[in-house]
Amino acid sequence: MTTDRTGRHIKAIVPGSFDPITKGHLDVIERATKVFDEVLVAVGRNSQKKSQMFDAQERVELVEGAVAHLPGVGVGIIDGLLVDYARAQGCEVIVKGLRFASDFDYELQMAHINTHVSGIETIFLPAGGPYATISSTMMREIAAYGGDVSEFVTPNVAQAIARKVAQAT
Repeated sequence: MTTDRTGRHIKAIVPGSFDPITKGHLDVIERATKVFDEVLVAVGRNSQKKSQMFDAQERVELVEGAVAHLPGVGVGIIDGLLVDYARAQGCEVIVKGLRFASDFDYELQMAHINTHVSGIETIFLPAGGPYATISSTMMREIAAYGGDVSEFVTPNVAQAIARKVAQAT
């Protein structure tokens, strides 16, 4: 586990919209738990995302189900600026997963501004494994057309997606 120079434990925050959480997200969260003593998965509202399948509370519940097997992981909702929420929760590091170069371009800008306004550093973890290139947007689109997303999400999430799709038809 990571401790700072004074021997304190370090708490990290893994933010995202998680609409829905995928096995790619879960991979990043699991890897963060190997580096940091505590990890807070922070469900946010992304103002740039036009359509969402699940509201914030539903996403929190889905994330809680997906990370239930991981000790030291909590889940919360970001209301406001990420860095304000991170500080209020005692988080010292932001962990972001990266899939593509375009993710890096955007996330680097965010990391710089977050550090500038708060002093909180960002750590990038490259996406790994067979779920490295999947996205929540892909899951919503595949499901909307009747496709099976169960390979890419946890069972609780697959069931919730199936219910949402059934309600929409």
